[in-house]
Amino acid sequence: MTRTTADYDTVVAGAGPAGIMAARQAAKRGRVLLVDSSALPRDKSCGGMLNEYAQRFLASVADVPEKLVLGPTHVKFRYWDWDRDLRKATQLTFLNVDRKGFDEWLVSLLPDNVDIAGGTRLTDFADDPDGVIATLKNSGSPDCVTCRTLVGADGARSAVRRGLGVGSVATYVTLQDFVRLEGELEPYFDCIYMRSIGDCYAYSYIVPKGRMAIVGSVYYPHTKRPHEKQDLTLEILRERLPQLGESVKREASVALSVRDPRDVVAGAGRVLLAGEAGGFMSPTSGEGISYAMNSGSLAGEAIMSSTDPDEVLAGYTQRSAHIARNIKRKLRWLPFMESPVGKYLAGFVPSSLVSRVTEGL
Repeated sequence: MTRTTADYDTVVAGAGPAGIMAARQAAKRGRVLLVDSSALPRDKSCGGMLNEYAQRFLASVADVPEKLVLGPTHVKFRYWDWDRDLRKATQLTFLNVDRKGFDEWLVSLLPDNVDIAGGTRLTDFADDPDGVIATLKNSGSPDCVTCRTLVGADGARSAVRRGLGVGSVATYVTLQDFVRLEGELEPYFDCIYMRSIGDCYAYSYIVPKGRMAIVGSVYYPHTKRPHEKQDLTLEILRERLPQLGESVKREASVALSVRDPRDVVAGAGRVLLAGEAGGFMSPTSGEGISYAMNSGSLAGEAIMSSTDPDEVLAGYTQRSAHIARNIKRKLRWLPFMESPVGKYLAGFVPSSLVSRVTEGL
């Protein structure tokens, strides 16, 4: 079989918010190839909530189209100790969007010198003195590409991160059901903790989405039979929230379980890591969209700004250092937040203080 090749200034693996923002900035330097293993527009399992940091970032890029915003338009974050029925509303406010449509819109912001290839998986790469050679398993794009810089923005199971050999990080499982609403829910993004599911269970969340709601649950690494635990969770939730009707779809995904500052890796050589592939996500809340867009954009800026490809990583590391420090600070909170004592004592903290603390998580 004849192999075809092409040359690009930058190749980006992963067409989520991190990869799109990296490609958008890197395109100011030269031709970019953006690949994703999924068909595009991709359908990522996600709550589709843009926090204030994500909204602030997008304000400098473009206005989110109204057609992507679901009702209720804005929801506030609320902690809910289910067993004691303690609810702590915060002032942290999210814009409620359709995630698939949001990713498709982000792709539309890319300039013409970004070639996009869905259904294309990066299977291998080699970083040599003349540049990076990437091998692709694809549908229509070249089998091999050479580039000045490779950006891995391919999520929790990043092939680029594995290829760098910078250490494997455990992943946790998220299951979310789309359920029909048989009545209105309060306009909150509820984070629910209940004690009857077991030690493998982290928390659940409920997000109203127009006539539907997303009911998701997060399970720690190595959880056995998470689908059965999700069924039990839904059964418990419906007893108190009859508005939650039948499930019409269930999604499963994995996310990086960041537990150590060393889990955050900017890259190696001429290969950069952005978004979840680099460990750039909140270890306390699991929020990743704002981290993805910011780290991706900074990776692209480093590519755009450097005339020497061997200096790109240093520039990106410096630019993203404040994000790494932010994650390190949050990691100090994590053991207490996840402990039974921490979850119990949270019920006695005034809502105003809970709100202030949450803004930093």
